[in-house]
Formats: sequence, C-alpha cells, structure tokens
Amino acid sequence: MQLIDGKATATIIKEEIASEVANIVSNGGKRPHLAAILVGHDGGSETYVKNKVLACEKCGFTSTLIRFEDDVTESELLSQVEKLNNDPDIDGFIVQLPLPKHISEQKIIEAIDYRKDVDGFHPINVGRMSIGLPCYVSATPNGILELLRRYNIETSGKKCVILGRSNIVGKPMAQLMMQKRIPGDATVTVCHSHSKNLKEECKAADIIIAAIGIPNFVTSDMIKKGAVVIDVGTTRVPDPTKKNGYRLNGDVKFDEVAPLCSFITPVPGGVGPMTICSLMKNTLSAGKKEFYK
Repeated sequence: MQLIDGKATATIIKEEIASEVANIVSNGGKRPHLAAILVGHDGGSETYVKNKVLACEKCGFTSTLIRFEDDVTESELLSQVEKLNNDPDIDGFIVQLPLPKHISEQKIIEAIDYRKDVDGFHPINVGRMSIGLPCYVSATPNGILELLRRYNIETSGKKCVILGRSNIVGKPMAQLMMQKRIPGDATVTVCHSHSKNLKEECKAADIIIAAIGIPNFVTSDMIKKGAVVIDVGTTRVPDPTKKNGYRLNGDVKFDEVAPLCSFITPVPGGVGPMTICSLMKNTLSAGKKEFYK
C-alpha cells in the first residue's frame, strides 16, 4: 500500500508556480492577483480562506480578502461581484461557499465573469469542461487528477466508481474521468446514497473516489484487493484530545481499508491541500490569460 501524500505534492506544485511567477515578473509581466469574498464567520470557510491567502503568498501572487457580515444583502454582494468583474487588476476571484440562506448561491455564481471564475463553477466553465475544452476546472477534481498523474496511477480502461453527485466534486469528477485523455479514459459509474447494489459496484472498482460526505462510509467489505482509493471527505468530528475540539474525518474507514489498497489518500493531508493548489494553478492561468483573452 502506498500513501498518496497530497501535502508534499502541493508543496512541490506551489514551488513550481512561484518560480513561474518570478519569471513572469522579472520579464516585466503582471503578478497574478486573486481576490476572495468571505461572508460571515463559518469556521470551515474561515480556515479555507486563510489557507488560500497563505498559498497566494507562497506562489508569489497578490491577494485581496473582502469580508461581509452574515446580514449582507444579495444585491450588495452582486454589486461587489460586478466591481471585481470590472477591475482590470483582479485576474481571478472566488466567493467562498456556503453563503447565508437568504442569498442564492447559483445567482452569485452566474454573476461572476466566467473568465475570472477560478473556482470553475460558472455554467460556461462547467459546460466547456464537460466537452473537453480548455477552461477553469473546479479545484477538488482537478487536484485529484493531478495526484493520479503525479503518482502514475493507471486510469485508462479502469472501472472507476465515484461516490457522490455534487456539482462541486461528484459530477465534474465523473466527466473528467471519462474524457479521452490521461488521467481519465476510465469506465465511470456514479453512485450515491440511493444507489442499489452499492457494495457490489464498489467491490468491482479499480478506483474509488469517495465524496459522499458521510464519515467512515467506505468499509473494507466494499474494496477489492489492489484498488486505488481517493478520499474527498472532510467531516468535522468532535475529538476532545485535539486543541480545537475536533478532527477531520474522511468518508473512508482508513485503518481497515488501507491494507487492501494499492494507493490511498489520508485525511487530512490527501486531497485537501491539492484543492487549494488547483485554485492557485487556475489563478496562474487567469494571470496568463491562458484560456480566455
């Protein structure tokens, strides 16, 4: 069994980005600029955004954080999005999800200029991704592809089961794994909590990507020997031994599943660091106007 070290891989990628940015700037080019909008004080969102700002520093980007309280109105948020759309200095920006209940996430996502949508959530980017055109690919699936690539994990013709069908992970992951390129070119099955014969589907899979959001959902009786298991789950579980009172728990029951795998990602330190890293790669592409002029 080989552990897929997302943390170490992300460090290498950020160093690669930093040296490219240094070259761009020394040749008189513009330093890429990422902005993030954060609404309210959700613990998870605060942590993510803090990590994104730190990653920007490591990559040599300029970063701007724009904060609003929970009671911000939808129209105030939309006008801030419009401002960033029209600011020539901002190459890309994100609106950290989830948003408060009184704001339509979809409306906000669709208001973002798709050329600056480094999260890859805008319908234009999602559509382009699904037919294999160059675009911003949402960060978690892109990070997983990068891990498969860097660990030389064979995907062509393999049976890949994806657990979960969210717009952020499950659906784009399925699209990417079936594209006619490597990593990809797999036979893809998407399962979810209502799927019949879930255990049998998983048992037949060469690659399982678990993004179902239920801690310890994948157990050893669902895995065939030699499978590759990618665990996207990050549920906060109370843990009095930790300073902050919780630990991150994956969708996979790691201790019993790991011995059966050829490769497996840990939680934390697997997919998580790669997600932020992919956002950095998208920001670099935005700065270089790689996909859209």
